[in-house]
Amino acid sequence: MIVQAAGLALLAALSPTALLVAAVYLGSARPRLTASFYLIGAVAMSLVTGVVILLVLRAANLSKPAEHTPRYELRLGLGILLLLAALVVARRKPNPVPWSAFAAGLLIFAPGVTFLAALQVIATSDADHIETAVAIIVVVAINVLLVWLPIVAHIIFPNRTTRYLTAFNDWLRAHGRTIVIVVLVVVGLIMVGNGIYGLTVQ
Repeated sequence: MIVQAAGLALLAALSPTALLVAAVYLGSARPRLTASFYLIGAVAMSLVTGVVILLVLRAANLSKPAEHTPRYELRLGLGILLLLAALVVARRKPNPVPWSAFAAGLLIFAPGVTFLAALQVIATSDADHIETAVAIIVVVAINVLLVWLPIVAHIIFPNRTTRYLTAFNDWLRAHGRTIVIVVLVVVGLIMVGNGIYGLTVQ
């Protein structure tokens, strides 16, 4: 369960926007303080929404055997949303907006469909409270990977990290939308396929 949820969280973490904003803050006048507020906002949004969504899904008793079919319906729905999100990203023109650090963390890390899919895996499992808590922590930590990892790297290797982030951001600007679209399509197809399979074998 944790491995599957972590894999979906890793896909959710692959956000060119998240890394781009982290790089901008790390290049500001007070890089560590500003980036830290960005991280706090990202963690707060991920953790709060993660716990709330988990409680809602658990309250729906989706982990019970009798709720096996709705679980696959939810996965099918999430898969369709992922494919629709890929279509929107493919057709939408990039529109960069300046963010303040904490607000950027909150807004950029508002729960996406892949993050919701990771939470759905946890919510519909038979895990106990301890395993569920560990899974949530792992998913949140992975979800904000592109925020805390550059901060840690900047603390250890400030000059080298700034140089690498600048080069990587140039590459992301050129290929970021393509990466997002591919990830959304692949995960969407997996979720749709899993949902259809689960519904047809009932």
